[in-house]
Amino acid sequence: MIAVELNGTPTPLDEPASVADAVRALGADSERGVAVALGGEVVPRARWDETALADGDTLEVVRAVQGG
Repeated sequence: MIAVELNGTPTPLDEPASVADAVRALGADSERGVAVALGGEVVPRARWDETALADGDTLEVVRAVQGG
């Protein structure tokens, strides 16, 4: 088990954990318009499955919303 900070909240994830696992933990994996930054660097969606997480990593997951 590792602990990451996910959108400002300490979140436990099973090892091995990837960016895709963290996004799924938020329930945002199937949505379009989702972006992820790991340690302040954007992770392209095509690399979510292969980008491993380590204990203490910080992720921000944002969703684009439409409106006016």
